[in-house]
Amino acid sequence: MVFQIVSKHELCDYYDLNQNPGITLKIPIREDKFAFLDDTKISQQLISFQNEEQLHVTFYLPQMHCSSCLYLLENLYRINPGVVSSKVNFTRKEVEIVLIKKATSLRKVAETLAGIGYEPYISLSDLRNKRPGLDQQMVYQIGVAGFCFGNIMLMSFPEYLGIDTSEEGMLQLFRWANLFLAIPVFLYSALPFYKASWKSLKHKYLNIDAPIALAIIITFIRSVIEVLEGTGGGYFDSMTGIVFFMLAGRILQDKTYRQLSFERDYTSYFPVAVAVLKEGKQVPTALPDIRVNDTLLIHQEELIPADGILVKGKAFIDYSFVTGESMPVLKEMGEIVYAGGKQTEGNIELLVVKEVAQSYLTKLWNREEFQEKATPKKYSFVHALSRYFTYIVFLIAAITAAYWWREDLSKLWPAVTSIFIIACPCALLLSNTFTNGNILTILARNQFFLRNAETIESIAGVNHLVFDKTGTLTAPGEQEVAFIGKDLSTEEQQLISSLANQSTHPLSKAIVHWLRPDNYLQVENKLEKVGAGIEGIVQGKRIRMGSIAFVKQSTQDSIAAGTQVHVEIENVYLGFFKFGNQYRNEIPGLIKLLMSEYKISVLSGDNPTERETLEQLTDHSSTLLFNQQPEDKLLYIKSLQQKGDKVMMIGDGLNDAGALKQADVGVALSEQSNNFTPSSDAIIEAKKLVKLNQFIQLCKKNRGIVMASFVLSIVYNVIGLYFAVQGNLSPLIAAILMPSSSISILLLTFGSSNLAARQLRL
Repeated sequence: MVFQIVSKHELCDYYDLNQNPGITLKIPIREDKFAFLDDTKISQQLISFQNEEQLHVTFYLPQMHCSSCLYLLENLYRINPGVVSSKVNFTRKEVEIVLIKKATSLRKVAETLAGIGYEPYISLSDLRNKRPGLDQQMVYQIGVAGFCFGNIMLMSFPEYLGIDTSEEGMLQLFRWANLFLAIPVFLYSALPFYKASWKSLKHKYLNIDAPIALAIIITFIRSVIEVLEGTGGGYFDSMTGIVFFMLAGRILQDKTYRQLSFERDYTSYFPVAVAVLKEGKQVPTALPDIRVNDTLLIHQEELIPADGILVKGKAFIDYSFVTGESMPVLKEMGEIVYAGGKQTEGNIELLVVKEVAQSYLTKLWNREEFQEKATPKKYSFVHALSRYFTYIVFLIAAITAAYWWREDLSKLWPAVTSIFIIACPCALLLSNTFTNGNILTILARNQFFLRNAETIESIAGVNHLVFDKTGTLTAPGEQEVAFIGKDLSTEEQQLISSLANQSTHPLSKAIVHWLRPDNYLQVENKLEKVGAGIEGIVQGKRIRMGSIAFVKQSTQDSIAAGTQVHVEIENVYLGFFKFGNQYRNEIPGLIKLLMSEYKISVLSGDNPTERETLEQLTDHSSTLLFNQQPEDKLLYIKSLQQKGDKVMMIGDGLNDAGALKQADVGVALSEQSNNFTPSSDAIIEAKKLVKLNQFIQLCKKNRGIVMASFVLSIVYNVIGLYFAVQGNLSPLIAAILMPSSSISILLLTFGSSNLAARQLRL
């Protein structure tokens, strides 16, 4: 399909970029799927700019993954002539499109994107809260700091190397030029440190930004006095260098998870609009406009947005995302269907009995215990180190001041200010931010995305891992099938699969998938009893499949527990199909590895039929809990924390949302990391769950790397303080120590974190 598109529009050089470009569509896109974009009320919330001729819109495309995607999307104008331009932001997986209103429409552009495999992801929460972009002010601030730092260093070399007395006028010119270049750094680029330190002081807490802000201010004031008095060139190079390097560290740290959304509510999972049937027509209606007694048309694979009564069709509702139950639930006409379930088979019609804001799912999400973690916010160990470091610096400054007050008053000011200039804890902050930034990048490269740098320390401290079962340990949508009884002949397998193929029940589908027949035989006199079973005549033989009561077999003592479908052919009982969850291939090895170091718990919304399998995966010290409702999972996490455990919760559904928020670290597992995950501290790609232990070990190494670089910075500070307390710290010594300290810290943090990742095969 993709080849036909690119060939028709002369884009075949697209295939030169990758061996396997493009996206395979699993489910064909419905023609009316984006009809809601014709609604001005909805489309206005997406449009960033429009006039009489043009319209600008930005779509989020989670399927974007390679250079071929970028090439195809930026040539969108060849596929849809109404598109003027399409500019891709690959990091954030967004495309900014400019279109001609007379030639095309927002809906047609969305359909074009979906048709080539890049369906725009549009949710209610994204309409209300736009995805955060890079902090433009910080970009300008680091730009100003970098420009001024580079030029100040350049014009300071005559000062470092010495200058002929005949060129004294040139020396003064350079000093004044450095002063003017330092002013925008002092007043604009350093603003984040002033604001952060002021906030901490207002709360009577000394964070790491406070001594840095003090060092910047003292360095600038002393340098200005030296220039005005003509006694020296000051330390403008050191001041601007501090600001530049630390801003660079913060941007590196923020950049990694900018494109991800860690904060989600129930609106993140609902469609923007749903089809409401009015006078025989389908009218796309925004969810807030849905009213009681409206009739909704729910298509296959769509999420149900409001509680309603089934009035047409047969519903097979997958509630695994809400309750954790792995098997779809059959609903017949007249039964109530709750919001949050996904219709898995065909279209159905629902009569709304509760509006979206009053639905079960909304009430579940808005429960008080689901909103905030009970544990208070914890500060990084770096903040504690910096606080003690600052106290020591103040003590040294006080002792030095007292000494020079008695010995030589003229050296008091130079000595005290020199101490604050050289003993700034910026090396500690640099080591922390650059180590965190690089580890965040390494983890993101392996599809493990963290909300912020503090999460690294939280992960390093966990001692108890709690897993959700359904969709986390098990592969979603897959069933493990086994036949217990006599060996089925090829003929019997074909007879059974032919009858099972006549049913839309998920268990019947699983049987057909497991038997994999070459062809299907004709079924006569088919009779299906809801919730019981199915029977029919195939090649003259009567076959019955279903519950033990339906098959009328009395040998119940020999039948094991669990989900079963019994089979009888011509009144002869053959045995039963037993169903279990299909665990991810890597899970047994991962659990065995983790058990050697951590406590393990498994929580499931299913019944205990999987207990035997899970006991084989874990050991007797592990806790296995079944029939767990969302609030049960949350309360279990609380009970562990009250015992002193540091808990990491790994889950995938809305039913895990409360537990994920309560845990010290909540990890949302997703088949697609940019989409469809509950609120969490981290998001992990499902295929990368096997590397969970390696991720935790890398986070543990983070503290060691920061401490090593801190020791290195202490060495630099001791050398610098030796000169500073004597009151003879020259700009040359500061110019050597400050950059060499920063550069060596960067080399140590990047080198050590990359080496640790390589050792862990990340």
